[in-house]
Amino acid sequence: MKKKISDILELVVFKHSIFALPFIFIAMFVSSKFQNNSIWFGSKLFILGLLCAISARNFAMAFNRLVDIDIDKLNPRCKNRPSVDGRINKITIVLFIIFNALIFIISAFFINKISFIVSFFILFILASYSFFKRFSSLAHLILGISLALAPLCGTLAISAKIYLWCVFLSFGIMFWVAGFDILYSLQDMDYDKEQNLFSIPSIYGQKASMFISSLFHFLTILFWIFFCIEARLGIFAYVGVIISAIILIFEHIIINRDFKNINRAFFTLNGYLGIIFLIFIILDLIV
Repeated sequence: MKKKISDILELVVFKHSIFALPFIFIAMFVSSKFQNNSIWFGSKLFILGLLCAISARNFAMAFNRLVDIDIDKLNPRCKNRPSVDGRINKITIVLFIIFNALIFIISAFFINKISFIVSFFILFILASYSFFKRFSSLAHLILGISLALAPLCGTLAISAKIYLWCVFLSFGIMFWVAGFDILYSLQDMDYDKEQNLFSIPSIYGQKASMFISSLFHFLTILFWIFFCIEARLGIFAYVGVIISAIILIFEHIIINRDFKNINRAFFTLNGYLGIIFLIFIILDLIV
């Protein structure tokens, strides 16, 4: 059982849940400050928000692994994935997908009515990413939208409505994720061409992909500035945005220098970015 659990966690790369978690809580903290003049919204909503974020990501990752088995089998980079090497069979993956979908829907039900209704639409969006890359280079933006839903859900959980500042925050996340997903796809550029997959690197090449990713990350910082302005945040929030910009610039520098740095940029730097941004938003709301 321990080995099976370990394989499932590897399947969904559970440790990288860190990408989504900071932003759902940024939205929840800011919404609570607006509504209750306090950043703390209670243990119940904290646990339910955590369950929603983790179960949604588990659902999306497992669904993607299931749909992509035929592609991953032929990709040398993916040959050691549990879904490919036989450690986890398709039935187990399907059951894991259903389990996480139910956890997500049930958690949303206990938050409020609007969250419950929206939960079905969110699962549809999360699942759609797995098919987009087979016919459209917009797949990168679909992945961005999938993570951008996190703060929108966080705001719905607290206020049962969506604020303009949260829309700005979400647009920033969409371009942030799409930008680093383009960089990540550079390592599969040749393979995607062979398999007729529609990643931006496989269609437009390395230089154009680097430019598009840079443009997306510029828009990320721009929208996060709009977020800070609209939410009437202070100096600590802007410092968080500046540090995020520095991290993104460094990410592009090290990848442009050597593609071997892609994993370091994708997993490590982006993980730090989310945590640092969350910390500075919390500082700002408290101070």
